[in-house]
Amino acid sequence: MDTDKILYPDLTETIIGSAMKVLNTLKPGLNEKAYENGLVIELQKHNRCIEQQKRHDVLYEGQTIDTLVPDLIVDELVIVDPKVVEEFTSTHIAQMIGYLSITKLRLALLLNFKYADLRWKRVIR
Repeated sequence: MDTDKILYPDLTETIIGSAMKVLNTLKPGLNEKAYENGLVIELQKHNRCIEQQKRHDVLYEGQTIDTLVPDLIVDELVIVDPKVVEEFTSTHIAQMIGYLSITKLRLALLLNFKYADLRWKRVIR
């Protein structure tokens, strides 16, 4: 595998572009759920398959011990987690690593809608 290539470049471009459009339309200052729901609408316009708040069991020795609920999974490939925070923290990144591990996906995008300019971080498993 060529490690210099970005995972899912067309899909991530669509997700980030859609998030920018949502932020430019709604403006900063709303809660995360508003941006999440706006992003679902925008991504559906691009014919993307969206799973919103899909539950994933956390198993330990074959028994369910918890449930993780990623905000969005796009095209069964990318976890998308809208945030309204000052900055991303190690806790946000660790949460995405956990989600990636449980879902067996390889890429998560943290999207920050706090400011007039969208900020994002890619988390790769």
